[in-house]
Amino acid sequence: MSFAPFDWIDDEARRRAGAGLVRSLRPRPAETGPLDLASNDYLGLTRHPRVTEAAAEAARRWGAGSTGSRLVTGSTALHAELESELARFCGFEAALVFSSGYAANLAALTALTGPGALIVSDAGNHASIVDGCRLSRAGTAVVPHADPDAVRKALDGHPGRALAVTDSVFSVDGDAAPLTALAGACRETGAALLVDDAHGLGVLGEGGRGALAAAGLAGADDVVATVTLSKSLGSQGGAVLGPARVIDHLVNTARTFIFDTGLAPAAAGAALAGLRLLRDEPHRADRARAVAAELYERLTRAGLTAVRPDAAVVSVRAPSAHQAVTWAADCRAAGLAVGCFRPPSVPDGVSRLRLTARADLTARQITTAVATVVDTAPRAAG
Repeated sequence: MSFAPFDWIDDEARRRAGAGLVRSLRPRPAETGPLDLASNDYLGLTRHPRVTEAAAEAARRWGAGSTGSRLVTGSTALHAELESELARFCGFEAALVFSSGYAANLAALTALTGPGALIVSDAGNHASIVDGCRLSRAGTAVVPHADPDAVRKALDGHPGRALAVTDSVFSVDGDAAPLTALAGACRETGAALLVDDAHGLGVLGEGGRGALAAAGLAGADDVVATVTLSKSLGSQGGAVLGPARVIDHLVNTARTFIFDTGLAPAAAGAALAGLRLLRDEPHRADRARAVAAELYERLTRAGLTAVRPDAAVVSVRAPSAHQAVTWAADCRAAGLAVGCFRPPSVPDGVSRLRLTARADLTARQITTAVATVVDTAPRAAG
């Protein structure tokens, strides 16, 4: 009897289809497409002329690719300049750039813990943090969402190296972590604090300096941050920020740094231009938060169930995974692109539409977006 080793994939595909969890790729047009409230382009910089020209100039000067890992040929003067300016802007001693925010989280978690260590992780953390915990070989305690007391209890009495990790702003609902209380719990127990500020950089803090700057924790010798360059800065890549000795340790031990090809020069150049734009135009951060607040107020007034945003993510609950998919498709058909979050992307199992509040949205675009979401909503929503 013949055996087909991948027949099980067909069974999995049928199960996903039945649960409304099928995912598919949809290439976006290079030209202007639907009104975009689905991306992470919080400050509207990904097509800004200064950012795109910086990317082009970097490619012309340094080449299309970085040509190797950062420790071989993959580092350029642009990478060093970006790291220096990013650390200074966010208030940290040093920074290290990676090819993605995912790689940055894996690096920080695996290099700063290890066998015998303890990681305390928020139940709502991003998948990159979950995977970093798994790869670290450290013991991991997953605690209830945004619960500093649970973090303190989990850390209390651990005899060895310990670290608590959290998103600063959670990508599903857009709520912010209680960073001050979490730092207090860590300091009481001698643990380090690692914060993924992917959704805080460019939106929170003075001039968009991030959630840790807003909480007065940037530059602390027991705090490390990870960020992405692909959201507010309009480019691609990630970085770890922290004390210089932590960054030196990552250079020498983090596998996603040592063995990964460096970030392409075009992305480094674009991120540097985006960072300088944010520094020159700090009002963009205020505008992104204001747009999020307006979207939330208008959607809830219309009877939909949304989560009050702490940054630039506006989450609107859907009755089911199937209805969330249909709702998002109906929005797209009406000219509006929105995110659609379903299990396993949502830890509580509740499907949602996810709207991105962008700093460059006009009053007319906001009105159009709200009307489209409301008009296409399933009857059971809200």
